[in-house]
Amino acid sequence: DAVPSSRPKTFSRTRVATAIIMNLTATPGLGSLMCGRKWAGLGQLAFSVTGFCLIMVWMLKLIYRSTMVQMEEPAPAAPADWMWKWGVLLFGIGWLWSLVTSLSLWREAKAAEQTMKANVPPKITDENKF
Repeated sequence: DAVPSSRPKTFSRTRVATAIIMNLTATPGLGSLMCGRKWAGLGQLAFSVTGFCLIMVWMLKLIYRSTMVQMEEPAPAAPADWMWKWGVLLFGIGWLWSLVTSLSLWREAKAAEQTMKANVPPKITDENKF
């Protein structure tokens, strides 16, 4: 049985770039999870998904109310503004946290790549000068 290393696992810049794209354009937290940042990724996901759900519930209630008004039916009260405000705030926290994690991952990948380049021995050339 191998003893797990206390050193965090490093990833290539390509994999980290993919994680950053996932974090910042798709779902905050997924890219962090992909690169082994379990707690940061779960926290980012929790904030972003909660915020997204609050915004969606607010939007659905608003659409339902607008539909009832257009059909000249009794309309429910307008959805509470706190839902979209808290939704934007929570999603923003998750996104900003994923930005910080993404920058950290990029720096680590860049440093690991530099270390790998420094550890490469010189190239042996084939010189046929006999």
